[in-house]
Amino acid sequence: MSTTTVRAGRRELEVHRPEKVLFPADGFTKADLVEYHRAIAPHMLPHLRGRPLMLERLPDGLDGPRFMQKETPASYPDWVRRAEVPKEGGTVTHTVCDDAATLVHLADQACVTLHRWQSKADRPDHPDRLVFDLDPPEDDFEPVRRAARLLGEMLGELRLPSVLMTTGSRGLHVVVPLVRRHAFDEVREFAKDVADLLAAAHPDRLTTEARKAARGDRLYLDVQRNGYAQTAVAPYSVRAREGAPVATPIDWDQLEDPGLTARRWNITDVADQAAADPWEGALRRGRALGPARRRLDRLRLDRTGG
Repeated sequence: MSTTTVRAGRRELEVHRPEKVLFPADGFTKADLVEYHRAIAPHMLPHLRGRPLMLERLPDGLDGPRFMQKETPASYPDWVRRAEVPKEGGTVTHTVCDDAATLVHLADQACVTLHRWQSKADRPDHPDRLVFDLDPPEDDFEPVRRAARLLGEMLGELRLPSVLMTTGSRGLHVVVPLVRRHAFDEVREFAKDVADLLAAAHPDRLTTEARKAARGDRLYLDVQRNGYAQTAVAPYSVRAREGAPVATPIDWDQLEDPGLTARRWNITDVADQAAADPWEGALRRGRALGPARRRLDRLRLDRTGG
């Protein structure tokens, strides 16, 4: 088996089969994924540190089987951080990525996509992120753009700051920073009430119906990622799709760019966008949901009369 040695932070790591093609249509190899992780680490790690991860691995690339990994294998180096968190009937020991060396190790394991919890391992029951996933019915970005504007306006009425991220798939994530005071059930209920009110105002365009068959041609406002142990794709993570697209933070002004799509950036060209730091400072101060809940209840009363 061929190997090469790379440096990541203070560690040197062996990369096995670096020539292995992971994205056949594009020719991107494991070595390309490793190099991307090394380069993006300063921008990606702040969004990963302390969080349990679910890892999407493709040992034989896009043309082979893929699987989701929660439990950290015993074979992982002892310097890779683990977090043991409760689950029904026991615990799960998730991988936590706190440094560039771990990012490179995961790339060596053909982990293409990192999905993160909305909470950190030290307080797994209390999220510091609320996520709305805007999921269009087709591969058409215009409904996503419209839905993001409407949701942004409503969050503005609730005085909740929010940021945007292309998913690298078809839609957008709208992320609200929270104080770590609320349990997941409260956060998900709040997100659902926001989504329900917005969908009721635009029933021809938006839906909160989880069953695909019942959505028709409406965009799905998905709030299910706001549950305990649920995950969302991490910022700057590569998606397991042709072209190696990247989930990319953007600012609200970029939403107006006619060239914007969910797969606008990939591993070859996301560096400049990351360097611009479109979320700069936006997530540092989380908000409590109490004031927003009162505003939401008043808004719902005004719009529905009950």
